[in-house]
Amino acid sequence: QVQLVESGGGSVQAGGSLRLSCTASGRTIGSATMAWFRQVPGKEREFVANFFRSGHNTYYADSVKGRFTISRDNAKNMLYLQMNSLKPEDTGVYYCAASTTVIFSAMYDPDRYSYWGQGTQVTVSS
Repeated sequence: QVQLVESGGGSVQAGGSLRLSCTASGRTIGSATMAWFRQVPGKEREFVANFFRSGHNTYYADSVKGRFTISRDNAKNMLYLQMNSLKPEDTGVYYCAASTTVIFSAMYDPDRYSYWGQGTQVTVSS
């Protein structure tokens, strides 16, 4: 079992920055696929960024490439999302997710993740 807790959300103006943190407990996350997703009311949860398993490669949604950076600290069991140049369309609830079983071709699918945090709200005003 993995427990995930997000923090760092808030309200910013367009162009601003936020850093989200995800604290994991229950097991180490070094070998798990760790991801950030986001959701707005009425829409499906969408992939933002991830690390696939224990690899160092990072993957991003096209909408956030060049603006967001995902990082992890396995020693601290932490996952981060640095969000720069925020836009109003980045508004939503951001979730940390983990999976020990998802395969590479399915890693963008939220249904393949077994563990989720409670989410943290990010609001970007124009």
